[in-house]
Amino acid sequence: MEKHCTDSRVKGVSTGVSKPYVSSKTINKVIQVHDRIFCCIAGSLADAQAITKAAKFHLSFHSVQMESPPRVMAAASVLRDLCYKNREELQAGFMTAGWDKKNGPQVYVVALGGMLINQLVTIAGSGSTYIYGYIDAKYKPNMTKEECLQFATNALALAMGRDNASGGVAHLVVVTEKGVEHVVVPGDKLPKFHDE
Repeated sequence: MEKHCTDSRVKGVSTGVSKPYVSSKTINKVIQVHDRIFCCIAGSLADAQAITKAAKFHLSFHSVQMESPPRVMAAASVLRDLCYKNREELQAGFMTAGWDKKNGPQVYVVALGGMLINQLVTIAGSGSTYIYGYIDAKYKPNMTKEECLQFATNALALAMGRDNASGGVAHLVVVTEKGVEHVVVPGDKLPKFHDE
């Protein structure tokens, strides 16, 4: 969600224990890597930005070579390769989602270290541990666009309400055959589920 720095270089003054540092709770962690392919990043922001920048270059080059837009699986594979090759130095994971002509809408997880999994729905980041029950109870296939947006907004609001390292703004992207729509829900417009 919004954990920006989690490595051992950030030390507590008196304890020497690693502490998370959150410099901004409004950053957009949904990154466009090609026309209809997006990544949601988790882990170290600097690492994730470096990987997505390299992935954009690879996918742009790939689309020129193939004379067609890359498939979502190709984007997920590029991210997996970058994560795996740099697994000792980088701390970043990705949810990659998008739409392509061959397979339609797809979601992939690229975990720390480079594992790649195709899933119907997935969550990641420091706040995700708080919302597994919500996802299991409320996810259903073939939701309408409005149902999906409400489902995602509720999930993010629940995670943000419990995790102090998660953000304060919901950045959502709807990707379909017809195009891409960006939706931003400011923190004061997020649903409340408990006293915060």
